[in-house]
This record gives sequence, C-alpha cells and structure tokens, in this order.
Amino acid sequence: MPHSERGMIVGLFGGSFNPPHEGHALVAEIAIRRLGLDQLWWMVTPGNPLKSRNHLAPLAERIARSESIAADPHIKVTAFEQAFGVSYTANTLARVKARNPHVHFIWIMGADSLENFHRWQKWQDIARTFPIAVIDRPGSTLSYLSSKMAKTFAFARIDEDDARILWKKPAPAWTFIHGPRSTLSSTAIRDGALHKAAEQV
Repeated sequence: MPHSERGMIVGLFGGSFNPPHEGHALVAEIAIRRLGLDQLWWMVTPGNPLKSRNHLAPLAERIARSESIAADPHIKVTAFEQAFGVSYTANTLARVKARNPHVHFIWIMGADSLENFHRWQKWQDIARTFPIAVIDRPGSTLSYLSSKMAKTFAFARIDEDDARILWKKPAPAWTFIHGPRSTLSSTAIRDGALHKAAEQV
C-alpha cells in the first residue's frame, strides 16, 4: 500500500481501468478537490469478479497506462490487491482499515457503478466500512436515485456542499457530487479497438 501519515484524508478509487482514460482522471481530480484529499489511491484491480476477463489487458499494462494519465501528485497508482490475493472490495477495504487505523479513508466510485452496487459481495459491509463519495457520470445523474444502495442508505446521505467534511462522518455516510462529466468509457474504448482490429484482419 502507498505510504500515508496519521490523520491524512485518503480517497480510494478502485477499478480494472481496462483501459484507464481521461474520464477516470476527471473523477480523481473532482474527488481530490471537492473532498479535500491529501492522497488518492488509484487502485488497479486484478479484475472485476462481475465482468468477463476475455479482453482484460495485463495488469502491468493497465498500471503503466494509469500512471501516464494520473498526473496529479496527490495520486498514488497501486495494485496492492494483486500482492494480497484479494479481488473483492469488501475484503480490500477491511484490510486497508486494519493496516491504517489512523488514516481517514473515503471510498470513491463513479455514479455508473451504483446500478449494480448491490450485486457486489458484502456491499452493505462496504457502505459501513468507510464514507462513500459518488461522482457524477454521464447518464447516471438521475438514475442513481433509484439504485438499491441509494434507497437502502438514504438516511446516511449528506449534502454535497458538506463533501469536505465527509471524512469526519462515521460510516455509513455518503454523498453525490455533481461536476464536469466525461463521456469516455473503458467499454466503448475496448469495443472500438476490437472493431478496428477486426477490420484489419
């Protein structure tokens, strides 16, 4: 895990980043600014258990590409989940919390992930481990309200104007942050690359 100091506010931004793109960098930038983060750990996962690995690029490649677009010095690109042999977010966060008891963590996710968040293993445990910041994504601004997570933890939502004190809130606590949105998506980039490769065959 990246080095952190006692009392730091650290964002945890995980994903397969297959491939990483400027949309991810925008989410990271918004999170750092709106949440007042000292660091953001850009966690490149071995793979998403809910997604096919048929077109999953090698981990080293995804790390290198993440480092190339994560220019902000607050961002620490890491793939420690591979070293620990964990692939489920709930297990990752439990380990992070145990090893860094004096750091204030916030789990960061794009609004497009909310639709299926209730399918994640121990998703309610995730919500009760660290505060969560949900960053707006195209097409997800309104649909997030109907997600099972938003309904289940409606009582724990705080106004985005209070985002900078989210770290002070005991979990469960979450906020939805509006802001600039990028239309880029890893799926669209992969599909475009596969289509182009097929045309060249």
